[in-house]
Amino acid sequence: MRDPAHVGTGIPSLAVFRDPASVAVVGASANPAKWGYWLARGALAGRGRRSVHLVTRGADEILGTATAPSLKDLPEVPELVAVCVPAAQVGPVVDEALRLGVRGLLGITAGVPDAGALAARITAGGARLIGPGSLGLFDARTSLHIAWGDFPAGGLAVISQSGQVGSEIALLARRAGVGISRFVSVGSQLDVTTADLLEDLADHPSTRAVALYAEGFEDGRRIFEAVRLLKRAGKPVLVLAAGASEAGARAARSHTSALTSSMELVDAACRAAGALRVPTAAALVDVAACLMARVPVRGRRVAVLSDSGGQGALAADTAHGRGLTVPRLSPRLAAEVAGLLPATAATDNPVDLAGAGELDLMSYRDVTHALLQSAEVDSVLLSGYFGRYGLDSAPLAGPEQQAAAELAELPHRHGRALVVHSMGPDSDTAAVLRDAGVPVFPTVETALDALSGAAELRARPGRRIPRAAGNGVLPGGYWETRATLVRAGIAFPEARQIRDHRDLAAALAELRGPYVLKASWLEHKTDVGGVRIGLFGAEAVTTAFTAMHRRLGEGTYIIEEQDVRPHVVELILGGRTDAGLGPMVMIGAGGTEAELHRDTVTECAPVSPRQARAMIRRLRCAPLLTGWRGAPPADLKALVRAVVTVSQLIAGCQDGAAELEINPLRVGPEGALAVDALLLSTPGPSGHRAQEAP
Repeated sequence: MRDPAHVGTGIPSLAVFRDPASVAVVGASANPAKWGYWLARGALAGRGRRSVHLVTRGADEILGTATAPSLKDLPEVPELVAVCVPAAQVGPVVDEALRLGVRGLLGITAGVPDAGALAARITAGGARLIGPGSLGLFDARTSLHIAWGDFPAGGLAVISQSGQVGSEIALLARRAGVGISRFVSVGSQLDVTTADLLEDLADHPSTRAVALYAEGFEDGRRIFEAVRLLKRAGKPVLVLAAGASEAGARAARSHTSALTSSMELVDAACRAAGALRVPTAAALVDVAACLMARVPVRGRRVAVLSDSGGQGALAADTAHGRGLTVPRLSPRLAAEVAGLLPATAATDNPVDLAGAGELDLMSYRDVTHALLQSAEVDSVLLSGYFGRYGLDSAPLAGPEQQAAAELAELPHRHGRALVVHSMGPDSDTAAVLRDAGVPVFPTVETALDALSGAAELRARPGRRIPRAAGNGVLPGGYWETRATLVRAGIAFPEARQIRDHRDLAAALAELRGPYVLKASWLEHKTDVGGVRIGLFGAEAVTTAFTAMHRRLGEGTYIIEEQDVRPHVVELILGGRTDAGLGPMVMIGAGGTEAELHRDTVTECAPVSPRQARAMIRRLRCAPLLTGWRGAPPADLKALVRAVVTVSQLIAGCQDGAAELEINPLRVGPEGALAVDALLLSTPGPSGHRAQEAP
């Protein structure tokens, strides 16, 4: 039976890829080594729900089903057509499908000639296209299977910009006992995009979590809006992304760009949307296993239960390293646990069974029960030998599996998660646990990575990114940038513009030393000798100006009062607009060694004061701001205001393409003072940008 929502109402734009009434595979094959065979095999598995047609000139019958030589020879117009023919034949097949009124096309073939024009014809014809170059799609709920490979049904949706990576995720998920609700390989995205497919999952009934693999975020803002939609629908998103290279930093014209890698921007977008980026396909599946558990992880407090003191200690250390807490058990709970174990057992957390498992396998159940029913932990990590008893001693297989079945009931009874690291991860006992919704891992590191990731994902509510009003900020030299920031509320030292010795004399009469001399039009003044600091008295300033003017030539120079306040911390504060992901704000350890320290935090802009404070706290250098080694604390309120201001400025840039940097921002007990700044436009196709001419 088809989805009632699709009957009699006209199929919505992407519903044809969910539950079509009829499917045709063009390029079907009887050869199991060919794509056309797998597409036909999968499509035919859904004949109980829809009509399936196979189109080929190579065989009269495939898998017991009669074929037709072309789409026009079919007894009906199929709603969805999978195209798996040589690249040169794709165009004619698609044109025939459009003439017949086909509503959905799945393009498997890659390297299609003039694919852009083909996609335009499809759109103009009122149809939709996934691909070309797609590995296929699968929907467990509607028995739609037009893809290479097998997908056991479950709750994880996979949307992948690489068919092979998506297939790997699905394969790893199967081994971990995690089933697939929907699988789509997006291919070239000439029509249907990653964002479209994510949005389409928001009301997908069987999807509980989403795995996204992306190789680029040109449409990043819309992708992460879709991720927010999924988060609100109770479907957390795990992101696997490619492109964590430093290539973009090589050509960076500001420290802000050089210090914010592509993955840091993706991480910021994930945090803002309530998603989590993971480093590998295996890590994604591990976290997904915790999300798919019968009772998912809900917090960071972990009780470690092991049958080895060494393994328990290692697990506790690993947990701390993953940002989890292993709290000491209360005297009452420790005494309860002690009553279940030998006198030599450790009961503070981690808990060591001290051989009790060998005496009675149900001791695993009893201690886990005591820990899970308490309100002192959010989850229990069972680490060690459990799962291997039956492998090493056949008489223990049955009792161990019974203990596993009873263990698996405890999370549901108490509403807290159980995660297992087993030395027998492929045993029948482990299968009992997985089948009952308890994730099992082969190493304690993977178990705790997964537990930590699931807890982090739950703790990320996401946030709405407000659209800032255009502020008219335009690129310019230091003086123009400084004026823009002063108007926005960022404080600078007193300064004057000068072009000659007469201007210099007038400026010295109004300013207090020591002084700083700058060539205002240069982007990185220190690198080319365009700045001199620590100039005391008129003679020193005049000598420095004469030498700098002779070397750098005509232009507007700046004479500025030098900030000599004690107990000052130098930071870098900047923002940039990423073409795909939008405006970002960054704060970090600053000064001329900013790129050496690489101590930065980046978030989507604009940020609120609360979010700015959280950014500051995450810096490794944050203790310097709160009174390090007896120094007075810095004015954090002033710093927070500066972060918020810069985030609003970069978010409101009218052309949507700019980089803004204050380096250093000197923060001390008396406030925050910017002593150099840079505002750039992102180069257009010609590489042109506005700046003050020397």
